[in-house]
Amino acid sequence: MREIVLDTETTGLDPAEGHRIVEIGGVELMNHMPTGRNFHEYINPERPMPAEAFAIHGLGDDFLRDKPVFARVGQAFIDFIGDAKLVIHNASFDMRFLNAELRAIGLPILPQDRAIDTLMMARQKFPGAQNTLDALCRRFGIDNSVREKHGALLDSELLAEVYLELIGGRQPDFALAPAPVKPGPRQEARQPDEGWRPGPRPAPLPPRLTDDEAAAHAAFVERLGDGAIWKKRA
Repeated sequence: MREIVLDTETTGLDPAEGHRIVEIGGVELMNHMPTGRNFHEYINPERPMPAEAFAIHGLGDDFLRDKPVFARVGQAFIDFIGDAKLVIHNASFDMRFLNAELRAIGLPILPQDRAIDTLMMARQKFPGAQNTLDALCRRFGIDNSVREKHGALLDSELLAEVYLELIGGRQPDFALAPAPVKPGPRQEARQPDEGWRPGPRPAPLPPRLTDDEAAAHAAFVERLGDGAIWKKRA
């Protein structure tokens, strides 16, 4: 199964107001594993960069001036994604911009049902918690220390790791589990110790819940009223 983890950077929030894509990053997954094939393009938006957007991704007019316009990279992007599912954090935002750009140059738009929205997945799995990309990296112990500003390719690489955690880790179906090794002529198969029982951990695992997430959960529980299960005592 082929999937593309995708992110874009833009000049603003709404293509209907004339905002454009300035960067596209994509990471190819095959059977939920990165293949090493990526797509990455900076794009000249053919309009000035607002200060608010520059503060987010740091892509300014001088840097983007000699980059290709979307019409020159659109077909290469379509060729790269093929018919793969698109894994996107807050998919409606990126799909709206991608389809506006594709429509403007006469290429077929992308159906919404091709997108897997990791923001929706995270909200279902962690209701009431922060589910930004940075928050999910902290939750899953993913190193995002190099993410000083938003960047489409870097964010796609981080999102690929987050997505694999959201679906159960890198081996959700245990397809990569090693096959049992048959004992050789000089080896004896180990017999299971029927008396073994799991014991407590020698040291507790460090907490993954941040102070902000704990506060968000407490506020969520408070809104549920006195009948909330978390307020009951055994």
